[in-house]
Amino acid sequence: MENYLLRTGITLPMLDKLSVIHVAGTKGKGSTSAMCESILRAHGFRTGFYSSPHLVAVRERVRLCGTPIHEHMFAQYFHEVYEALYNTQRFKDDMPKYFAFLTVLAFHVFLREKVDVAVVEVGIGGIVDYTNVLRKVPIVGITSLGLDHTSILGNTLAEIAAAKAGIMKPNCEAYTVNQSPEAMRVLEKVATDVKCSLKIVPEYNSYSFQNGLRHDIALEAYQMNASLAVQLAHAWMRVARENKTNHRQETNGNEIINGNSNTDLNKATSIDNGLVQTLTKETVIGLRDCKWPGRFHVIHTDSADFYLDGAHTKESIEICAEWFEQNNRCRDKVLIFSATGDRDAEVLLSPLQKINFRAVYFVIPTAYKYTSKQNDNFSILENDELLQRCKNHANIWKKNYNNTTTHIMECVSEVIMHLDTENCDISVLITGSLHLVGASLAIIDPNLCLI
Repeated sequence: MENYLLRTGITLPMLDKLSVIHVAGTKGKGSTSAMCESILRAHGFRTGFYSSPHLVAVRERVRLCGTPIHEHMFAQYFHEVYEALYNTQRFKDDMPKYFAFLTVLAFHVFLREKVDVAVVEVGIGGIVDYTNVLRKVPIVGITSLGLDHTSILGNTLAEIAAAKAGIMKPNCEAYTVNQSPEAMRVLEKVATDVKCSLKIVPEYNSYSFQNGLRHDIALEAYQMNASLAVQLAHAWMRVARENKTNHRQETNGNEIINGNSNTDLNKATSIDNGLVQTLTKETVIGLRDCKWPGRFHVIHTDSADFYLDGAHTKESIEICAEWFEQNNRCRDKVLIFSATGDRDAEVLLSPLQKINFRAVYFVIPTAYKYTSKQNDNFSILENDELLQRCKNHANIWKKNYNNTTTHIMECVSEVIMHLDTENCDISVLITGSLHLVGASLAIIDPNLCLI
C-alpha cells in the first residue's frame, strides 16, 4: 500500500494529514460508520466516508458529505490513479487488486477534496487490512466481535479480536462496545501494548437529550452501534478542537473551526469519564437522518413488502430473523437467501428455520442472469460454482426443515418475476449476503443507494 500510494503521488507524511476515524469489527461497522459520518455532517463538518461493499454502484464506497461521488468525479480520479499506477509498473501486472485500488482512490479523493474528517471502514480484519496503511489516527472504533472470515482471521474470538485491534495506534483514543470476556481481554492487552486509551461506550438508553429532541432506536443492535457512533464523532470533535487550540486564531474571542464557532462542546454534551452523556440537537439530527440502505430496510411495493438485511454472521442473522418475525406475525412469508465465501450456511440458516416461510428461494446473488464485466456487480466466480452453492444451501434447508417449498434460481430477477406470478400479498425477507441485498435493490429500487 505504501508503494501504491507513493506511485500515485501520496507519501505517508501526506496521508498523516488526513484526519481519520477508523472503524473495525465483525457486526455493525458499516452502520456505525454511517451514523458517525452523519453526526459529524450535522455538526457542519465536511466529511469523507469510505465503506464496503457497495450494493448497486461502486461509487457508493467513496462518499463526500454523505453522497456517493458523482460519476464524473469518480471517472476523473479513477483515471488519474490508474494511469499513475500503470505507468510506474516494475514488472507485468504490478497493479493493486480491486479493494487495494479503491482504497488508494478513496485517499486521493479525501486529500484532494480537503475533507475535515474521513470515516474509514475496514474491509476485512484490521491489522493486515489495506486501510491500515494509516499511521496517525486520532480516533478508533471497534464494533461487536464474532466469528466471521475465519479462514483469514482465525477460528477463535481471541484471534479475531487481535486482528481487529490491529488498527489501534499509539496515543489514539479507542472506543468499543461490550464484548465477550475473551475478546475484551485481547482488546485491553493490545491497547496497553500500543499505549492508547480504550473506553467502553454506554448503553444508548442511558443518554439524556438536550431541548427534548429525542431519537428512539427500536433495535437493540442499532442502539449499540448508535452509541459507539456518538462517542466516536464527539471524541473526534473534541480532539479537533484541542488541536486547533494549540494553533489558535482569535475571532471575536471565539475560535473558528471550518465555519463553526467553538462552543464549549464538553459542557454542552456533559462529559463523564471521557464519555458523552447528553446528546445535542445536531447529534440527534445526525442519527435521525442517517440513511444506510440494505440494513433493516423495508421497501413497500404493490406486489410485496421487501425486508432487506445484509446479515451474514450467526449473531446478525438471529437479530434479523427476530426483526422480520416481529413485523410480520400475521402475513404470508417468503425467504430469499444467499451466502457467500467461506461462511457456514447451516449456521446462518438455523435461525431462519424457526420462521414459518411459505416458500424459500436459494439464488445466485446477481440481479440478472447475464452480467457483463462492465457492471459493478459482476462476479468472477463461474455460474456453475454459484449454482452448486445454492443447491447445497437448499439441501441443508431440506435436511432440517422439509415442509417448505424450495426453489433454486440463477438470479434475483427470476425470483421477483416468480413472486409476481403468485399474485399474493406477501412479506419477503432478503438476507444472508450484502451482495444479494445489492442485487435485489438493483431491481426493486436501483436509485436508492445513490441518494
